[in-house]
Amino acid sequence: MLMWIAGIGAAVCLVYYIVITIYAGFAVSFSWFWLLAAGGLSLISWGSRYSRLHPRKIPMWVGVPALTCLAAAAVVFLAVELCVFLGAAVNEEPGLDYVIVLGAKVHKQGISNSLRKRLDKVLAYSGRSPGTVFILSGGQGPDEPVTEAQAMYDYLVEHGMSESRLIMEPLASSTVENIAYGKLIIDRLEREKTPEPDGRSADAAPGPYLQVEEKPVRIGLLTSNYHVFRAVMIAKKRGITDICGISAPSDLPLFVHLCVRECAAVLKDRLMGNM
Repeated sequence: MLMWIAGIGAAVCLVYYIVITIYAGFAVSFSWFWLLAAGGLSLISWGSRYSRLHPRKIPMWVGVPALTCLAAAAVVFLAVELCVFLGAAVNEEPGLDYVIVLGAKVHKQGISNSLRKRLDKVLAYSGRSPGTVFILSGGQGPDEPVTEAQAMYDYLVEHGMSESRLIMEPLASSTVENIAYGKLIIDRLEREKTPEPDGRSADAAPGPYLQVEEKPVRIGLLTSNYHVFRAVMIAKKRGITDICGISAPSDLPLFVHLCVRECAAVLKDRLMGNM
């Protein structure tokens, strides 16, 4: 049974690698994983068949630890992927005060499909939440013609968004920096709106005033669906405990690949203490 399952899995991985390569080209990051997975599953299939035909040639001290490691890796992978899928299915909350929009690749010929889908989500959300301010976060990579923040700003203004609702953050080069710099901007904007210590604005007329508790700031985080879980966990680690995720669609042919790649990113950020 294991021989057939592994063999079919190897074939599926190889076919999927061909599909995503045809769809998005050889530049797709982490695509080598599918070739590695196809090779690994082929090896497992061959090993299963060999051990069945020659049961005494593979010692138990080799087979048992190998299967145990594979099972443990599978459990970790499935647990992380469950969190990624649940993050992708998050219910967005309307009327947030601020939304940090995470940038994505900008090509010389224009924004990437992934970034366009995020920005189309911004346009849809802004129509339902007219008071929300959007922090457009993303720096400029070595092969990008402009900062991701500038590309996002230009696209949104071109599609009818008011410039007064858009703030650019052009320095971030990672998800951690997207959130950290976005939070700094929000904190600065909130300080500028803070009234005088006695609870009155600077130009208020004299008289009795009642000091009320400060209204909590509601912050959202808009990114591609597969990325929501990790981004929200990083934000919570940075002190934004009540962050709201907003999920934008991603390319359907690449969705499985992106979720698998995201598993590696989640494990890396967890080990580095970012989440």
